[in-house]
Amino acid sequence: MATPNYSYEKRQKELAKKRKKEDKLKRKEEGKPEDDAAGDSEQAVDPAGIDQPGLPPVHSGA
Repeated sequence: MATPNYSYEKRQKELAKKRKKEDKLKRKEEGKPEDDAAGDSEQAVDPAGIDQPGLPPVHSGA
């Protein structure tokens, strides 16, 4: 009877782990541009309204 090749099994597990990690990272990167685009548009718009010259800036809080 042949002896098990533990090195081969270990290498296969490592490759599977690496593949899974890369897939997860790829999915994160694909979803990120959509979130960044939404965040950029929110930053471009002043939540208190458009700043008008001659008026003091509006501060929220106490």
